[in-house]
Amino acid sequence: MSDWLIPLAITVASVCTALLVWRALHPVSFWLVVGYPLKTMHVYFTWDNVALGCTLTRKRRRWRYTLDGLPIVGQAAISLSHKRKIRRVPIDKPPRLGVIRPCRLGFRINVKLMDGQTPDDYSARLPNLAHAWRVHSVRLVSSKPGRVTLLATRGDPLSEVRIPVLSEGLLRVRVGLLETGAPWVVDFRTVPHWLNTGATQSGKSTLLNALITGLSSQPVALVGFDLKGGVELTAYEPRLSAIATERAECVGLLDDLICLVKTRMALCRANKVRNIWKLPQDLRPTPVVVLVDEVAELFLMAHKGEKDEIASTATALLRLAQLGRAFGLYLFVCGQRVGSDLGPGVTALRSQLSGRVCHRVNDPETATMTLGDTDPAALDAARQIAANMPGTAVVVGDDGRWYHARSVYVSEEVAEAAATAHAMLTPAWADLLTGTDTVTVTDAELEALAREGEPT
Repeated sequence: MSDWLIPLAITVASVCTALLVWRALHPVSFWLVVGYPLKTMHVYFTWDNVALGCTLTRKRRRWRYTLDGLPIVGQAAISLSHKRKIRRVPIDKPPRLGVIRPCRLGFRINVKLMDGQTPDDYSARLPNLAHAWRVHSVRLVSSKPGRVTLLATRGDPLSEVRIPVLSEGLLRVRVGLLETGAPWVVDFRTVPHWLNTGATQSGKSTLLNALITGLSSQPVALVGFDLKGGVELTAYEPRLSAIATERAECVGLLDDLICLVKTRMALCRANKVRNIWKLPQDLRPTPVVVLVDEVAELFLMAHKGEKDEIASTATALLRLAQLGRAFGLYLFVCGQRVGSDLGPGVTALRSQLSGRVCHRVNDPETATMTLGDTDPAALDAARQIAANMPGTAVVVGDDGRWYHARSVYVSEEVAEAAATAHAMLTPAWADLLTGTDTVTVTDAELEALAREGEPT
């Protein structure tokens, strides 16, 4: 017997070693060839018990061959065998699964809803499904009448993000990854204004660095409000058309931005168009992205004498948020703490910032202010972000759903180098105010913008 045991042991060890090496060197192909078939069998074979444990089944009456009375063993069971009959009995019927389709990070599967079920029934059971299927997470990615689509992710794609920051077209920057493995893109064309909150060392400034790095190579104007005395944005001054570091400077710069919007409004009215993207190519003004760091400093009041100044600041920011998109002005507002205690101006401004990014925060009020008007599950997810995962945030995407996301690490030196390298693209502030500065966007590019969601 030992003559075949030794070769068998060597063969098994060799196969196991080859599989481990294969999984380490090329995990995607290993998953598609080995892992996916095994996982498919596991999901299908255990679905009845999993659906029952997740209370996703429904009672149905089916014909079954049954025995009357109580269970009896021994000789008495023989005398009762004639009482067996076919009858309709209630059973637990699980929802019908569709074909499991593999993807790079896991698999997708359609589930047919049973009578009385809604997508919310599955949203509440996603952690249960993740444990039952032995995967990192399960998300409900889409739904239509009578059907939901679930995405199961095998591992955490946010554990390490190394993709480069990439400019993906005018006013679009890829800044990281979503938990689905898709790129995280900040798209000002689709979502014009953003609120970015996070505590110290949460990754908020890293996201701002990535955004500046991506926008520096685009034909846009960058305007900075740095209420930390200029320590955050001054390094990028070669690429900034204007920067304000004190509240008095901020008030003046906001007034200039209001004048810029009025100038562009008059230009559009004179040409009988509704936004700058419908203007002739030689008249289209340069888009302006306004970067606000530590927005709470604009609303904090040291004494009553600052009340009027804060009110005018809040009004100006709110007007920019309401009117800016049509006239090529976009806001990216950052803050460590943003709460309703800062005044009604913050609440009104927040309602205009439809893009939301919430990193790890120190107080629940900031998370509520950022994500409180979205899915309650997003609020719970934001409060559970670990401190050892800087750059991780809960993001509300352009599809209205929330996702875990993580921005790629971009150091201040890299962002500063990008700003300096593209300093020649910086429009003069005086040219922007007078309307003599225009952006070079061809008609073909404008058609592409319109197809991708730019307002027409």
